[in-house]
Amino acid sequence: MAVTKVDLPDSVSREKTIQDSETVLAKPDIPLQVAEDIIRTNVLGMDWDIGVVTYEPTDPAKVACGADGKKVGIFLLHGGSGDFKLMEPVARLAASKFGFKVLSGTFPGRFYFPDPQRNWPDDTIHADGSVRTPIWKQGEAIARDEYDVERDASMRPRYGTRTVARAKPETNFYYRMAAWPMAFEEGMKEALRKHLPEGEFSIYGEGHSTGGPFVSMLSQRVPNFAGVVATEHTPFGHVGAMRDNWSGSLGKVSGFERVSTDEASRNDPFNELYIRTWRDLARYAGPEALGQQGPAALMQLPLVMEDILDNWERAKARPQFKAEYVITHNIVASLTEAAQVSAKRLGMNKDETSALVERYVGYPRELPGSDVKTLPPFLFVITKDSRDHSPEVYKEVILPAFDAMQPPPRTHLTRMGAGVHSFWKAEEGLPMGVAPAAIKVWNDAIQGGYFVL
Repeated sequence: MAVTKVDLPDSVSREKTIQDSETVLAKPDIPLQVAEDIIRTNVLGMDWDIGVVTYEPTDPAKVACGADGKKVGIFLLHGGSGDFKLMEPVARLAASKFGFKVLSGTFPGRFYFPDPQRNWPDDTIHADGSVRTPIWKQGEAIARDEYDVERDASMRPRYGTRTVARAKPETNFYYRMAAWPMAFEEGMKEALRKHLPEGEFSIYGEGHSTGGPFVSMLSQRVPNFAGVVATEHTPFGHVGAMRDNWSGSLGKVSGFERVSTDEASRNDPFNELYIRTWRDLARYAGPEALGQQGPAALMQLPLVMEDILDNWERAKARPQFKAEYVITHNIVASLTEAAQVSAKRLGMNKDETSALVERYVGYPRELPGSDVKTLPPFLFVITKDSRDHSPEVYKEVILPAFDAMQPPPRTHLTRMGAGVHSFWKAEEGLPMGVAPAAIKVWNDAIQGGYFVL
C-alpha cells in the first residue's frame, strides 16, 4: 500500500498544545460502550485472573480506520503501581474523540475483585504491620505468614525509606512472584487476540512509565501490533537501565553515575514486593514543581506537601504495590532465579529450564533473529516538565540504543511544550493536561502512514 508519510513535529509549543487541546475537546463525543473482562489463564501450572476494560464506539461504524485500512486498536497499560483506572481519562479521550477501540490492561494481581468499583480499601501499610498484597486469582489471598516486611533506606535520596514485603520461600506468594511475568505475557496476548483480533485491527500500544517496557515487549510477540505511541513511556528494560545510569542532565538531577554496562545497577530480588506510600508522589512532585516554578518552589514546601498528602488520600484506592523492577531495570539475575524457581516447582528438565530462563531474560530487551517479528515503529512523546523523560536522555541514550537494534525500528521524538509525567494532569489552560494534544499526534501518525512499513 503506497502511503505518504506524515511529517511529525519535533516539538509542539505550549500555545499550540493549548490550541490542539481545545480543538480536540471541542469535538463532539462519540457515544461509547465500556465493558470489563476478566481473562482466566493457566500459566506455569497456576490459574491467573487478569482484568481488562474495553472502551469503544457503540456504533461499530464509528470505529476509526488507519492508513493501512485496518481498524485502530489502542492498547493502554498503566504505570507506577496503578491499574486500568489510572489510564481511564486517556482511554475515554482516545475512544470518544477519535473513534479508537481501546483495550486498557492491568498487571497481574492489581485488579481488586472484591469491590464492584475495583477500588482498594484502607492504606497500603496497616497498623498491625501487614501490607497490601496482590490478588492474582479471585478468592485467593496472601496470608501474613507468607512474607516478611522490611524497611530499606539504601535509596533514600530518590525514594525516601522504602517498605518492601519479601515473600518467604516455598509459599504461594513466593511462587506467584516467580511466575507472574509469564502470566502477564500470556494474559495480555489472550486479551489482545480476543478484543483486538488480527486481520481486523492494527494495534498501537502506549505503556505509561513502568508500563512501557511491557508494551515494548508485547510489540514483537503480538502479530498485529503495528506501532508504539510511547507517551511518557519507559523503553525496554535494558535501555531503561542505560537511561538510569546515564551521567547527563538526568543523572545530575537524580544522583546517578554512569556505569560501564547496560545491566541494571539495581538488584531487587524477584520475590520482593515494593509497597508504595505518599513518598512516591513526592519524588515526582519535587522535579515537576522545579520545572514549573524554579527554585522558588522550595519556598512553598508546606503547600507542596499538603497537596502530596491530599493526593495520596485519593491515590491509595489504586493498588500501590510494585514488582516490575526485575523487567524495567533488566535485573537478569533475579529474572533467572524466578524462572529457575518456577522450573523446579514444575519438575522441568535441564533443557526446559534453560528455555524458560531464556524466555524470562528476553523480556527486558528486543527479540533478535530473522525468524521473529521485527520491531514496529516507535513514536515517542514526552512532556516539558517530566521527571524521567528529558530530551537530552532521548538524544544521548534512548534513540541511539534503538538505532543500534538489528534491524533498527523507525523512531521519532515529539516534545510537548507543557505537561508532566502524568500527561493527563490538569494545568492552566489544559484541563486534561497535554493528553488531548498528545493523542492528536498519535492520530496524525496513524492516519498519516507513519506506522505503515
